[in-house]
Amino acid sequence: MQNQNEMNISFDARSVNEGFARVAVAAFIAGLNPTLDEMADIKTAVSEAVTNAIIHGYDRPEEKVVLMCRICGNEVEIAVEDTGKGIPDIEKAMEPFYTTKPELERSGMGFAFMEAFMDEVQVSSSPGQGTRVRMRKKIGVQEG
Repeated sequence: MQNQNEMNISFDARSVNEGFARVAVAAFIAGLNPTLDEMADIKTAVSEAVTNAIIHGYDRPEEKVVLMCRICGNEVEIAVEDTGKGIPDIEKAMEPFYTTKPELERSGMGFAFMEAFMDEVQVSSSPGQGTRVRMRKKIGVQEG
């Protein structure tokens, strides 16, 4: 069987927990011996996904964000899920510079960063039921 491992954590939808999520994923995937660039890419993508769930998914910090991380061989799969407001138009939400909270000085680049730093990003959402962002990245694959 391939190198396989999985973790799931749930935390309050508070902005302070974005850093916790980054560190948790970094610690979990450290055994794959990612390069500094690979680690930075993954941590940035996790930050963006978790921040989106906290800022756009909920109005109350006691709501929960669920973070799942799975290693299969040299691939990392990360899912960030909320049960909040959901996204009515995923295609529109994924456009660079689009934000539903301009008053918070949001850049609207979260999904663009996730797509730039990860090999694959899939978003599923239903208004009033929440959003799930699933990302994948192969570790140790040289770009050329």
